[in-house]
Amino acid sequence: MQLTDTKCRNAKGQIKPRKLSDGGGLHLLINPDGAKYWRLAYRWHGKQPTLAIGV
Repeated sequence: MQLTDTKCRNAKGQIKPRKLSDGGGLHLLINPDGAKYWRLAYRWHGKQPTLAIGV
């Protein structure tokens, strides 16, 4: 699934936090209050940490 500017801007908060993903580890986390955060999930030594990029 491809992330577009329109999809990111129009995303609304729901009951649970949700992710809009690009398929390569980058995703937009949308909290129930409508706050949006960019995150990057990656693999390092068999573990999957998440890097917080910003708002």
